[in-house]
Amino acid sequence: MRLVIQRVRSAQVTVAEAATGSIGPGLLVLAGFAPTDGPAQLAWMARKLVQLRIFADEAGQMNRSVLDAGGEVLVVSQFTLLADARKGNRPSYVGAAPPAVAEPLYQQFVAMVAELLGRPVPTGIFGADMQVSLVNDGPVTIVLDSPAG
Repeated sequence: MRLVIQRVRSAQVTVAEAATGSIGPGLLVLAGFAPTDGPAQLAWMARKLVQLRIFADEAGQMNRSVLDAGGEVLVVSQFTLLADARKGNRPSYVGAAPPAVAEPLYQQFVAMVAELLGRPVPTGIFGADMQVSLVNDGPVTIVLDSPAG
C-alpha cells in the first residue's frame, strides 16, 4: 500500500463536474493498493496517517497530528501510485491490485480512518475519472509505504 499525503488548506474531488468530497484544513490522501495488502497493512497505515505529526504546534514546529489539529481527511483512490516506470516509457501497473481486490481495501481503509478520526471521511468515487484540486499547505507532501506483510 502506498499513500501520498498532502497537508492542505483545502481540497476537493469532483466527478463529472460534481463534487464528491471536499475538506478545509487537513490532509488530502491519495491511496494505492497492492494485491498483497490486507488488514494488517490497512490498520498500520490508518493509524500512521492519523498520528503523523505534520501540523504546527504553538511554537511553529510540526508536532501535531491531524487528529490533534482537528483537521479533516479526504481520501482518493489512485492505482497509478503503484506504477513501475523504471523500464521503458510506458509504466507497468502489475504491482497495483486489480479493482475487485482494491475497492474493498479502499473502503476498509476509509472506514478505519473515519473510526480513528471519529467523523466521516469524504472520498472520491473508486474507478471514476476524477479531478482533484487542492491548496497545499507548506507545502508538506509525504509518501508513505506500508510495511511488508
